[in-house]
Amino acid sequence: MAAVSATCVRFRTSSAELSVRASNQIIGKSVSLVSLGWARTGVFPCIRTSRLQICAAKAETVEKVSEIVRKQLALSPETTLTPQTKFSELGADSLDTVEIVMGLEEEFNISVEEENSENITTIQEAADLIDRLVEKN
Repeated sequence: MAAVSATCVRFRTSSAELSVRASNQIIGKSVSLVSLGWARTGVFPCIRTSRLQICAAKAETVEKVSEIVRKQLALSPETTLTPQTKFSELGADSLDTVEIVMGLEEEFNISVEEENSENITTIQEAADLIDRLVEKN
């Protein structure tokens, strides 16, 4: 586990805004961003936070997902698949995506919730989800 902390102070003369960004932390596989800003129009400072998930699925998982996508969409061996390949770029419609998810569930012996399956658009997203589900079990 690694942690990275940084602080950034920015002055913008055009909008007379002072921004302070603090605590950019990487802990495990998540990033937490916190920013504090004072704007000319506001009396009180505003605090904004956001959380990003950074996942790097295992290479074996990405490869298995690629094989399943290739099989489900009947792609030729010459078709290049990368982790960033979108199912829609391969001609997949919503039914094809459901069949891909069903193939992944069968292969990895997992159950993918409907709301999670709707967010899968690339091979990498599918592999990341699978690794998270396998870790939970």
